[in-house]
Amino acid sequence: MRIGVSTFVTDQGIGPAALGRALEERGFDALFVAEHSHIPVERRSPYPGGGELPEIYYRTLDPFVTLGTVAGVTARLLLGTGIALVAQRDPITTAQEVASLDVVSGGRAVFGVGVGWNREEMENHGTDPSTRGRLVNERLEAIRELWTKEKAEYHGEFVDFDPVYQWPKPVQRPHPPIYVGGGEAAFPRVAALGDGWLPGGLPPDALGPRIERLRQVAGREVPVTVYGVPGAPGAPDTPEALEGYRRLGVERVLLYLPTRPEGETLARLDAMAPLVERFHG
Repeated sequence: MRIGVSTFVTDQGIGPAALGRALEERGFDALFVAEHSHIPVERRSPYPGGGELPEIYYRTLDPFVTLGTVAGVTARLLLGTGIALVAQRDPITTAQEVASLDVVSGGRAVFGVGVGWNREEMENHGTDPSTRGRLVNERLEAIRELWTKEKAEYHGEFVDFDPVYQWPKPVQRPHPPIYVGGGEAAFPRVAALGDGWLPGGLPPDALGPRIERLRQVAGREVPVTVYGVPGAPGAPDTPEALEGYRRLGVERVLLYLPTRPEGETLARLDAMAPLVERFHG
């Protein structure tokens, strides 16, 4: 089982280059970064975590600028979006961004995707929240066409374009893996369009039955990367949880890294590094 990190990279925390170097030096497998284009001042959508929306949501850097910076200072670290808000993204532009990241990183891009929860945010992008699931499915289909076809075209309810050329094509074949975030409602999307499932921080006892249901829906084994697992240094429950994930056959666990200045972040990564040594492989 591999150990990576999920985090919010902002203008107030450690910079992308320093973070990428620190993760690779300590043997972490992957970095997945969150995305929010903006936060509306008037917001009715409740924060899924409960309470007030943390400040990091207001200050996230663009994920592809962030990951491109990390790509330039690392050689092995996988570079993932966790998650890219496809309901708010133009599919042609996004296809080129992911492919470009895959090229400049030498084939290390992972496209973690989801539909999002902030209805006011997506409405500002012209997205109707009530149809965002169908919209995301079409955009993912169109993105795969752009990645894999010399002359790509797509004609759907929401996405419609005649044959186009687009380069670069991704290094990975047939394309960078698409990891679909969400709960059981996302299982049909995982089955049809995903190369992996990206559940958010479910404990092992809750995750196991859901993995079985996903196998039934998909009709195949689906790699699982667990996102946002508490990784407090020295917490006795963290190794126990990681053992549970390993017994379930989870491919990767992304420990949550709080957004802090560089010195605090490096100290926390030093304390987390023994988990990498213990569970990697």
